[in-house]
Amino acid sequence: MREGFAVLGVAIRREPWVFAVSTLGSILFGALTVADAWVLGWSTQHAVIPAFRDGEIGAGVLWAVFGLFVGVAILRAVGIVARRLGAGIMQYRMQAHYRRAVTRKYLDLPVAWHQRHPTGELLSNANADVEAAWGPIAPLPMAVGTVAMLVIAVGQMLWTDLVLAAVGLLVFPCVVIANVIFQRLSSPLITRAQQLRAEVSEIAHESFEGALVVKTLGREEQETERFAAKATQLRDQLIQAGRVRAAFDPVLSALPSIGVLAVLAVGVSRVDAGSSSAADVVTIAYLLTVVAFPIRSIGWLLGDFPRSVVGFNRVQAVLEATERTDYGPQALPSGERHGLRLEVADLAYTYPDGQPVLSDVTFTIEPGASVALVGETASGKSTLTSLVTRLVDPDAGAVRADGVDLRELARGELPTAVALVGQTAFLFDDTVRGNVTLGGEFSDDEVWSALRVAQADGFVAALPNGLDTRLGERGASLSGGQRQRLALARALVRRPRLLILDDATSAVDPEVEARILAALRPEGAERADGASLLVVAYRKATIALADEVVHLAEGRIAGRGSHAELLAASTDYATLVNAYDHDADQPAAAAQSEAR
Repeated sequence: MREGFAVLGVAIRREPWVFAVSTLGSILFGALTVADAWVLGWSTQHAVIPAFRDGEIGAGVLWAVFGLFVGVAILRAVGIVARRLGAGIMQYRMQAHYRRAVTRKYLDLPVAWHQRHPTGELLSNANADVEAAWGPIAPLPMAVGTVAMLVIAVGQMLWTDLVLAAVGLLVFPCVVIANVIFQRLSSPLITRAQQLRAEVSEIAHESFEGALVVKTLGREEQETERFAAKATQLRDQLIQAGRVRAAFDPVLSALPSIGVLAVLAVGVSRVDAGSSSAADVVTIAYLLTVVAFPIRSIGWLLGDFPRSVVGFNRVQAVLEATERTDYGPQALPSGERHGLRLEVADLAYTYPDGQPVLSDVTFTIEPGASVALVGETASGKSTLTSLVTRLVDPDAGAVRADGVDLRELARGELPTAVALVGQTAFLFDDTVRGNVTLGGEFSDDEVWSALRVAQADGFVAALPNGLDTRLGERGASLSGGQRQRLALARALVRRPRLLILDDATSAVDPEVEARILAALRPEGAERADGASLLVVAYRKATIALADEVVHLAEGRIAGRGSHAELLAASTDYATLVNAYDHDADQPAAAAQSEAR
């Protein structure tokens, strides 16, 4: 309960004026609801009883009764509008603020942190957990206002008849006990339910992401069963929490009614004894029914606390994550040459689980030069590209761009000079232009120029709306080779000083790949002024175009030199590249038809 009020305190401190307006509206509603009891008692004393006693009632009294009830009703309606409007604004503002905060934090956290957290959990943090955290805001102003109603009602009860008030107020200790029991029973159930929500989201996300695998391997039934099993666990957990809530709400609603019955029983005997009037009994009995509403509203608030606290704690775990990428103050030197000089010095990296990936890796890419990385699967090639683009930092050694350690560069400095085209080409559900520019200010001529270098201008021109053609989610309307070429064009349009291709043309047939590489590596003076190039390569034709080849084996450099030199000097290298070419020849025809 203490944690729940602490969460609400965060919202109140952030939105004090909205909370004040909604609370004032709620207090007005509560005060006018209590005023109904006074109007009812006054009407009983001055209109109902005289009418039974005298057989008639004056017109003035009738108008007074009518005016009192109408006036109270109108003012109470104003209070309701202010309360609900303020509560809604406050709740949705807090949800929007925390969704933005979580999303910003996701963008700031390093890739290593994301690799340890499932996508479904991240989606749940930004959506379900945020909504759960601020769920109690909706009943909060009403609960605060009804506390005022409660205080006013109890005060009026004590003023009217001390004995009857004491009888009615016996329900409050019972309410407190019921709330404590409810909190202790429901909190662990809600905690587990929030975790299961994240697990359900993760399974759904994996199934959607792997739709091709699921369909082609006939795994629909197994995936359905996997999702159903986790969804059933979530259902059962929520049912258990619902059972606790279902037992709590009737108890909370029944307690004031029991109090009313006790007041009526005691009140009848006191009226007979002449110690209380009938108007006093009616007033206190009505006030107890009024008190029932504050008790229920406070119960609604307290009932939302377990889920709110769990959601808030899960969100805070993201916002308080201490992992971060630190940046320095330096900028890349501006020189006459466009190409970037990249130095990899004594580089070492180990996975978080303790498995070493790279050790003592050293090589240099001169401005405008091209280097091919060659190695078996899991030799550390993709990890090296992640280190060069500073998606992760090395455990030892350094990567320097034009003599500056990447860790000393200012935020945003490296992405302006280095572009990575990865193994998997990701496209957004946007137009061709939107996917290439990603909101950058590039002219159509620049976009077409990048598409030509990437050998993508032909199929883009053939699309129904050219650059304005929407590609669907992840570019589903394109082939694998076409998606890769658009991803390459996205990097080229930014004119990077260092271009990194991590198996970025694997779905492109060799003929198209040769044209792409020829455009990237022009001859003569143009080449000297061009971007530096780091290519994770498999095909012999691609490797042969590089100025230098770096052969990685088990995370270490097994050899360096030209393609011809390594072929002659290293049996392992020759076996590797010849095996790649042999494997590539078999599916070449299929790849060619798909890419074109």
